[in-house]
Amino acid sequence: MQRIAIIGSPGAGKSTFARQLGDLTGIEVFHLDRLFWNPGWVETPRAEWIRLQEELIQRPSWIIDGNYGSTMDIRIQAADTVIFLDVPRYTCMWRAIKRAVQFRGETRPDMGEGCAEKIDLEFIQYIWKFRRRENDKINRRLNKAIQVGKQVIRLTTKAEVEAYLRSLPAHG
Repeated sequence: MQRIAIIGSPGAGKSTFARQLGDLTGIEVFHLDRLFWNPGWVETPRAEWIRLQEELIQRPSWIIDGNYGSTMDIRIQAADTVIFLDVPRYTCMWRAIKRAVQFRGETRPDMGEGCAEKIDLEFIQYIWKFRRRENDKINRRLNKAIQVGKQVIRLTTKAEVEAYLRSLPAHG
């Protein structure tokens, strides 16, 4: 496990999991939200966004967390391991709301500078509909990854996430 892509709905716990996995493995973590969003919630232009990810995946090891479906194939094709946090929407909603309260008016550690935490109806609807709208596409991508020999791990509960992390040897 040297090139790890972590995917899932907003609020699934991708960034927290990535940090914990990075601490355990010693592999550098890259949060896509931090790289994509510029101050004031300005998106990175598409060509630059693709170039940035293509540069990241050239590294010998990495943990990249973030969904970004339009560029997910870049990461999955380069990864040796894909971890899908397929968490129930109620959990994702709770975590997103909790995060919005915790970081209200501040920029959280895994977000781009100058992007104060916010939550709005559009984001809530995106989380609520994520599984129904995205899981078929994600599952097709994961099935292709399995067919070419990649390790695919699906974690659906906090207990599974914690058990998985405990099962890993610490680096050092």
